[in-house]
Amino acid sequence: MDSRQRIVVVGAGFAGLHAAKTALRQTQGRAEVVIVNPTDYFLYLPLLPEVAAGVLEPRRITVPLLNAAKGVRLVLGEVDGIDTDEHRVYFQGPEDERGSIRYDRLILAPGSVNKLLPVPGVSDHAHGFRSIAEALYLRDHLIRQMEIASNTPDPIERASRTTFVVVGAGYTGTEVAAAGQLFTEAAMRRLPNLREARCRWLLLDLAPTVLPGLDPRLATATDEILRKRGVEVRMKTSVAQATDDGVKLSDGEFVPTRTLVWCVGVRPDPLIESLGLPTQSGRLTVDTYLSVADHPDVYAAGDSAAVPDLTRPGEITAMTAQHAQRQGVQVGKNVAASLGYGVAAEYKHHDLGFVVDLSGAKAAANPLGIPLSGFPAKIVTRGYHLLAMPGNHPRVVADWILDATFRRQVSQLGLVRGTSVPLDTASGVERPSGAH
Repeated sequence: MDSRQRIVVVGAGFAGLHAAKTALRQTQGRAEVVIVNPTDYFLYLPLLPEVAAGVLEPRRITVPLLNAAKGVRLVLGEVDGIDTDEHRVYFQGPEDERGSIRYDRLILAPGSVNKLLPVPGVSDHAHGFRSIAEALYLRDHLIRQMEIASNTPDPIERASRTTFVVVGAGYTGTEVAAAGQLFTEAAMRRLPNLREARCRWLLLDLAPTVLPGLDPRLATATDEILRKRGVEVRMKTSVAQATDDGVKLSDGEFVPTRTLVWCVGVRPDPLIESLGLPTQSGRLTVDTYLSVADHPDVYAAGDSAAVPDLTRPGEITAMTAQHAQRQGVQVGKNVAASLGYGVAAEYKHHDLGFVVDLSGAKAAANPLGIPLSGFPAKIVTRGYHLLAMPGNHPRVVADWILDATFRRQVSQLGLVRGTSVPLDTASGVERPSGAH
């Protein structure tokens, strides 16, 4: 029987993966490190829009955990309960079997799930964008709408099917609109009755600018690029109601469409609320060492943790991949230190800048506070993604080269039906942080 102390990590997103890798390295294998996660891969969520647009194959952004975290034990399961008195994690396995695992130290990093506003019809007619299945469904859906539009004699229906609405102008929504617009424009030129037509893309948000809360120069560059391409960037506007044949906007306009992509934002995984532990804004309250008060053997990091931001006193860190990854590394070190390996330290991180991929040869970035746009930003953006991804680099680069050299294939795969990817706000499968 293995007598080593056991560190259990819940979740394998940016925080969970890096926490497990760091804990194993710091303890030099003297502690058993276990990841409990519904899938056997780490999903690099920032490149998901490129999957929907046909730039990358799905497996390029799914890095096998057995490769990304060698030496870490993987348990497949959806965690649905934790007994902090008995030091035990309960989960449901991939074939609905029940299971549990004991821990000496616990790191909670389940991430986040879709945020749903109380808007009539949204849960019935919108689709989210946080998983491989949703990306594949969206790609098929876009192609299907254009193919149907090409064959209908009704100009009103044609216009409706070639109108696409994205709600949420944060990272995900902005990149989905940018990638989708270029993809549909290229696809329409190959369809007999749509070669002279233009698709219509709307990007909506109640915020005053795209990428709210970030560097205004980044937002301005992004806004300009999208508008030049013809994307209707509608700020201080959202959806008031969704129906079978369109959406009613908050300004009263009705937009006929068959496509509503919901990228409004995320909230902490519901597992956190079920624990009965103190929370802040729905996130588990932790100290600057990422430890849960009154539970010295429980730690948390990433989107589900309300980590004090030492660079902004009185605030908690934003729900970004950049923070999640670095918190994962620090919590891994601190947990190892609690077992006698190394020294614990507070989490403190200054943002190094952000990148926004706008598809084609365009992007916006502010590395180290230096504003960039266009092709130079594109180089920085792709370089950042290669550095941040824990694997699959040659395959990703190969797909980028193929996309720049040949035309994308425009055909439906038919692997995911709309009923298989409802807008789920209760739980999620792939749950890493989205902003980067």
